[in-house]
Amino acid sequence: VRRASPVRAAGAGPVTITPAEVLAGHRTSGGPALAAGVALVLVVAAGVAGDPAAVGLGAAASGGVTASGEVVEVEVEARDMRFAPASVEVAAGDRLVLVVTNVDDTVHDLVLDSGASSGRLAAGATTRMDVGVVGRSLAGWCSVAGHRQMGMTFDVVVTGGAADGDPAAGTAEHPPGGPGVGTGAAGHGAPGAGDRVPMDLLAPLGEDVVVRDATLPPAPPGTVHRVTLEVTEQEQEVAPGVRRTVWTFGGTFPGPTLRGKVGDTFEITLVNDGSLGHSIDFHAGALAPERPMRTIDPGQSLTYTFTANRSGVWMYHCSTMPMSLHIANGMFGAVVIDPPGLPPVDREFLVVQSELYVTAGAEDGAMLTDEAKLVLEQPDGVVLNGHASQYRHAPLRARVGERVRFWVLDAGPNRSSAFHVVGGQFDTVYSEGAYLLGGPAAVGGDPTGGAQVLALEPAQGGFVELVMPEAGTYPFVSHRMVDAERGASGLLRVEP
Repeated sequence: VRRASPVRAAGAGPVTITPAEVLAGHRTSGGPALAAGVALVLVVAAGVAGDPAAVGLGAAASGGVTASGEVVEVEVEARDMRFAPASVEVAAGDRLVLVVTNVDDTVHDLVLDSGASSGRLAAGATTRMDVGVVGRSLAGWCSVAGHRQMGMTFDVVVTGGAADGDPAAGTAEHPPGGPGVGTGAAGHGAPGAGDRVPMDLLAPLGEDVVVRDATLPPAPPGTVHRVTLEVTEQEQEVAPGVRRTVWTFGGTFPGPTLRGKVGDTFEITLVNDGSLGHSIDFHAGALAPERPMRTIDPGQSLTYTFTANRSGVWMYHCSTMPMSLHIANGMFGAVVIDPPGLPPVDREFLVVQSELYVTAGAEDGAMLTDEAKLVLEQPDGVVLNGHASQYRHAPLRARVGERVRFWVLDAGPNRSSAFHVVGGQFDTVYSEGAYLLGGPAAVGGDPTGGAQVLALEPAQGGFVELVMPEAGTYPFVSHRMVDAERGASGLLRVEP
């Protein structure tokens, strides 16, 4: 801490930042750095929506203390998802000025719970942040979505006042962190895990819900598949009565399903039309990640080319850190590469399991992932193909005696799946590129052998086959039953 001369520049005063100035948008490593000092003028969107405390609507920094006339100026650097130094100490009544420099190639900001903010800083940018006269300890963080979750926090420790020696303390008038800011697992003003968002799975679907067609079309002709995936942010229903903003590839949650054969080449053009940096990682290809998986800023694009040399159902997802947040916000999908000699079946479906960590109490459409719930692995819902009950209200259909193949991908980001069809038995099981039962080579040997679940960890996939012996309604679920009760379930209606 360096004590500066107690001279106030003419016209100087506390910096005030309106909520609309706490910008949303960031990028991670890779790609050309933005010019120093360029402001990323992105109005409040994803980052703030997912982190209401990020707008800094807290109690005043002064806490009613008398100004001492002293000015403390401190240089702070943002680097490697940390602030250096991570805390400063200042006497009650002094005026604090932070000179914040972003030495990363990633956009950052510094927001204090008093409402003071540096604004978003591009790579290499510096700004003077006038915190004002301080009379209580302050919590700070980077408000870019996920950065506080990764430990990018900052403390102003006040000495000689009500908060002397206790960075967590406040005053009777101004509790620590300001109103509406919890302590949570992440600390530093992070929101608590919050209440579970109720999901009535028996309630009707919203009027604008378009049920995701689970039917898996055959692979398109040709050996080269060219696809453009645009990153968008949109509001949609994820459970009856629960709407939220999702980040999408190609406008759908999950993203579009791609399909091909072993040896096919995929040329994927990623276009970032979102408000913050994103990337994409295809597990179906094997190649060095630095260039094709780099994060691109809003308005940028890249081409990702890979050859599918191995069969299976593969996950693709945004690999921008923290990946858990980007996946939980909807940025994932499936690539199906058929095993050689895959026999035809009568019905073929694809279901992708994922989790919902919804911010409790947020306005509809403003809800993103609750980062504290995500860290604690406390999902509000576990869903199939992006909605907690769509296949209860719109069952899949088959006929008695038909062979049905279910492809399943567990997108996570955290929970495993135990896919099961109630009343059915699997005579074929294919998991992570290998037949465990049945198939062209009749793996297992014993023709009486059967299976009851397809067990998958996050990012794993496979398929099962079965034949329904009689008409009726067969639920399909994750046999982690608490997850089935959270929405990882649907119905298969079998007709004569």
